[in-house]
Amino acid sequence: MQRILRNYIRPHLLTIGLATFFMILAAAMTGGLAKLMEPIIDDVFSADGANHLWPVAFAVFGAFSLRGIATYGHTVLMNKVGQSVIATVQREMFAHLISMDLSYFYKLTSGHLITRIISDTTIMRSAVIDSITGIAKSALTLLILMGVMLYQDWRLTLASMFVFPVAAFLVAKLGRRLRGLSMNMQEETGELSSLLNQSFQGIRHIRAYGLEQHEETRIGKTITKLYKLYCKATRMSALATPMSEILSGFAIVTIIVYGGYQVIEGTTTPGKLFSFITAFLLAYEPMKRLAKLNTVLQTGLAAAERVFEIIDIKSSVVSKSKADVLQLSNAPALSFAKVAFSYSDENNKSKGALDAISFEVPAGKTVALVGPSGAGKTTIINLVLRFYDANSGLISIDGKNINDVTLESLRSHISLVSQDVTIFNDTVSDNIRSGRFDANDNEIEEAAKAATAHDFIMDLPDGYNTKLGEHGLKLSGGQRQRIAIARAMLRNAPLLLLDEATSALDNSSERAVQQALQTLQKGRTTLVIAHRLSTVQNADIIYVMDEGSILEQGTHKELLKQNGLYKKLYGKDQN
Repeated sequence: MQRILRNYIRPHLLTIGLATFFMILAAAMTGGLAKLMEPIIDDVFSADGANHLWPVAFAVFGAFSLRGIATYGHTVLMNKVGQSVIATVQREMFAHLISMDLSYFYKLTSGHLITRIISDTTIMRSAVIDSITGIAKSALTLLILMGVMLYQDWRLTLASMFVFPVAAFLVAKLGRRLRGLSMNMQEETGELSSLLNQSFQGIRHIRAYGLEQHEETRIGKTITKLYKLYCKATRMSALATPMSEILSGFAIVTIIVYGGYQVIEGTTTPGKLFSFITAFLLAYEPMKRLAKLNTVLQTGLAAAERVFEIIDIKSSVVSKSKADVLQLSNAPALSFAKVAFSYSDENNKSKGALDAISFEVPAGKTVALVGPSGAGKTTIINLVLRFYDANSGLISIDGKNINDVTLESLRSHISLVSQDVTIFNDTVSDNIRSGRFDANDNEIEEAAKAATAHDFIMDLPDGYNTKLGEHGLKLSGGQRQRIAIARAMLRNAPLLLLDEATSALDNSSERAVQQALQTLQKGRTTLVIAHRLSTVQNADIIYVMDEGSILEQGTHKELLKQNGLYKKLYGKDQN
């Protein structure tokens, strides 16, 4: 809560100050209504009541009107503050997550991350708006009404006040248990979101293999867990109401008995007693609201812990404080010198991926990496882009250590086309423009033509303005690849990385994509990962990898003569 107040609430102090003024006004009017009960009973219902009727009636109307206006004012202002706070937190969370290294995204599923950005911040919103507004207004109202009670009869006030500390103690105890429950509920909500995401994305596989019942059972278990947690939380939070009711009942009995004797003995008037009882009954409402708000607050703080847990995690891949800006004018040379790397799993156990490998990609040349799955080929691509940092060794571009340059400048000189093409649910133009956002429509069209994508784009319902749907579902695999190549064309980076860009395509699509790739590779230094060896036969150098090491190197013809792993892989490829 201190962090929320310091970092997110403080910029809105002027708005909160105005809202507080309206809260004080609303609380004062509530206290005024309790005090007005005295003249209503003692003056209006007396023999001279006609002279007091209209003034008291107008005073009551004025108090209700001012309270309504003040309540509207502080509600609107505090909701504005709350919405602004949550929008800031969501922007901060996303900006932080999008800059994290890839290893973080393998530890948490997209469902859990989405839940934290949407669900947890929504719960925080309730904590910020309801708690700050409700606690401030209820506390002010409670204080003013206690002031009225003390003014009317301080002895009777002290006699009836035992209810407040007892209620506060019990509510605080409940709050601590609710906070833990809320954490569990939010964790299970994230798990449910993750499972639903997996099922919807894999719906074809589920239908094809008859897994509907299995998925219903798996997701049903999580839904049942959530149901039980919500029921337990409801029972616990609902306990505040009977506790408050019972304690208030004792207090009211005390007031009626003690105050009744005073009226009978003539030491106080019926109006004063009625005003006191009204003040107490009105004070009971803010007390009850405070008890309920504690539940909202504890739930919100549990969500805030999860939100700040995300924001506070530091990325392991960052630019150095005095990193240089990488500047390349021509096709650069790429070098790996004794580079070793291991992945860490969720239990921080290391799994070796590269074993002190060294190789060169000469300037302006095309170099291919081939080998069986798990050989470490994609890891090399990830290290060049600094999605991860090597455990040891040196990766350099034109003799410059990539760890000594800024991440932004490094990646701005690299184009990546992989087998997993990212197509956004946006127009064709904007998907291509993501390669370079300052590109105009003519440049986008030229890039599409170079990628042999222009013709099929023009056949789409709205041409370049056609929205492509989630994951580009309106396109075939080959069309998606050519959109990705057009994006790389537009970026016009001197270093090109091709990660099995044609592995999932049929022969017809592969020929079209290969034609586009040949155009893209001209004048660039290119590092290719190939699944089909037939696609890299013309590479200047081919490195054959297995289990994180380079076993062979040479041209296609040279490697066939060595009768090693490459020849075996080539034989399988031909079959």
